Amino acid sequence: MRKIFLLLFALSLFTSCEITETVHINPDNSGTIEYDSHRNENSYMQIAKEEYSKETVFKDTTYVFQGYIDKYNANFIKYTPQEQELFNRFKNVKVHIKKSAFDKEFRNTITQEFSNVEDIADLTKTEHYVDDIIHNYALTAEEHYYNIRFTLKDNTFNRIVTITDEAIYKTEKEKLQNFKKQLANFNLVQSYIIKYHFPRKIKTVSNPNAVISADKKSLELNLKIIDFLENPTSTNLEVTLE
Repeated sequence: MRKIFLLLFALSLFTSCEITETVHINPDNSGTIEYDSHRNENSYMQIAKEEYSKETVFKDTTYVFQGYIDKYNANFIKYTPQEQELFNRFKNVKVHIKKSAFDKEFRNTITQEFSNVEDIADLTKTEHYVDDIIHNYALTAEEHYYNIRFTLKDNTFNRIVTITDEAIYKTEKEKLQNFKKQLANFNLVQSYIIKYHFPRKIKTVSNPNAVISADKKSLELNLKIIDFLENPTSTNLEVTLE
């Protein structure tokens, strides 16, 4: 049942979602990251059709990941030390979920304050890991196939995406290609926008599609969500700062 839910969620994400990933880095390498995803209503209406007007859901909630570690500590302590360490990277991650059929606003905002860039968690997995702790699911059952991490050493910032499971990646790519065929006749917004702000000017950036701001202290990279999921490593970035 859980995998069916995740598949349906994924299809909804591909067809009607806009994502913005924003990082602000301070001079001491601390900062904030925000991962905001919201439903594009015009896109969703094309898919949902007559079901769109029948929605009645309302949810507006905020939580901190640490709260689930505390509440479900009996489950948490069953995980291996390595798995607990992974969950602990998310301790201060904050999640705000709003789903309002009346306001037609469906948005998830995940934020984290960090002391060092290397402490940034892979926020795309936050809600899955909360679900694991609540239900005591094995992490080995997760079908994640990529990992995102960040580094900042001397004057070089990196966004590093790696494929962690080639078999799952191959399967997911096949699903994505089928989704693309199904969606070919729709005019959908499926944007993934990366916005990074630095304390010093940018000298160079490795990705030719990244646009540097006029003051040279930020960059923006735009692509489609489905393209990112088909080729996650295409969003790797190496940024050299002054």
